[in-house]
Amino acid sequence: MRARIYQPAKTAMSSGMGKTKQWRLEFAPASAREIDPLMGWTSSSDTQTQVRMSFDTKEAALEYAREHGIEADVFEPNKRKPNIRPRGYAENFAVDRKGAWTH
Repeated sequence: MRARIYQPAKTAMSSGMGKTKQWRLEFAPASAREIDPLMGWTSSSDTQTQVRMSFDTKEAALEYAREHGIEADVFEPNKRKPNIRPRGYAENFAVDRKGAWTH
């Protein structure tokens, strides 16, 4: 059995970083998907691909994989740098503002 351990990226629908702190273990598909001739749906007899396990740390996920004899590939996340301005949003309304007032 093969699995991958990764930390999920933020969703494209929000700017928040929710649900990105935990590490996830997912199993790789063991067999190819087949197309049902009657309905045209894709299906597989491999139910392990439906299993997604969450862990608080990468080490906990690796320990679980080691205890259960699962070969795991670890994918490190690409962290984005924080977008923090020195004075933030309040700078738009500051009385000592250097630029012209535009709004």
